[in-house]
Amino acid sequence: MEMTVSFNGGKRINVDFDGFTIQTDYAKSDGGEESAPTAYSLFLASIGTCAGAYVLDFCHSRKIDTKAVKIHLQCRRSEKTRLAEQIDLQIELPQDFPEKYKTAVIKAADLCTVKRNILTPPQFNISALIKQR
Repeated sequence: MEMTVSFNGGKRINVDFDGFTIQTDYAKSDGGEESAPTAYSLFLASIGTCAGAYVLDFCHSRKIDTKAVKIHLQCRRSEKTRLAEQIDLQIELPQDFPEKYKTAVIKAADLCTVKRNILTPPQFNISALIKQR
């Protein structure tokens, strides 16, 4: 997958890929306009939506209605490094959710590819290219 990152004035940064544009901005306290989520917020959102995809697939395969299912994500960050120290995902299930699937739906969320990629980090290669005229 290839993405192109561009700078769009102020502290706004976009990424374009597969016909989509995702916008980010800094918080006002960091010089931004808060016109879009921060990149770090999108990182956390990718964890939540990835876990959500696995929960959704789990429920759909068992014909369980997902209208009342929610996932709440909380992140505790280090004051020193500002990196995540703990990320908690809590799956909110409706009263009529089958008890026999409670442990299994947790295991489904745990299959999240984004989370697994964090646990097995990729190698990063960063280079610079001066564009020729």
